[in-house]
Amino acid sequence: MSKIENPVLKEVLETSIYILAVLLISLFIVTFIGQRTVVDGSSMYPTLEDKDNLIVDKISYRFKAPERFDIIVLKYDKRVYYVKRIIGMPGETVQIAEDGKILINGEVLEENYGYEVIDSDHRGRAAEPVVLGEDEYFVMGDNRNRSSDSRYPDVGNIQKKNILGKAWVRIYPFNKFGFVKHGNDGE
Repeated sequence: MSKIENPVLKEVLETSIYILAVLLISLFIVTFIGQRTVVDGSSMYPTLEDKDNLIVDKISYRFKAPERFDIIVLKYDKRVYYVKRIIGMPGETVQIAEDGKILINGEVLEENYGYEVIDSDHRGRAAEPVVLGEDEYFVMGDNRNRSSDSRYPDVGNIQKKNILGKAWVRIYPFNKFGFVKHGNDGE
């Protein structure tokens, strides 16, 4: 192999290889490990707010199943992602009672993430029992009366393949920088 004698050509070649390596590593990280997403709207208030910037952990769910109360990012359609909390797990039956309580398999779900009690006119399709398939999750926003989520047919039950990942770190606004707390994090 011949040695490159021209210092300018050598510098261009080294810089090109460096840029290519950085691009390939970045592509790998965004595709398989993590990605930034921005919260759009108030459906997760007060946990997350409009314009919060998050880093999504895309690798955890390759090794373990999502858990109840995880805050996830899911594909709604090709260009839209939703940030929601997992309420119902595969194989369970979810229903919202007239008093706004969430029932899982007929038992009241003990949780305190809802910003307010669910109004009877916001029970959606969960006014009747919703049976989840073996690969389906029922998700809701924390701002229960202002969230488009699994209670409504346009979102419906979420299949695992449509879960992009778990909300991991809030990176903006800077005064709220930190890990996103999930139900299984000791809350």
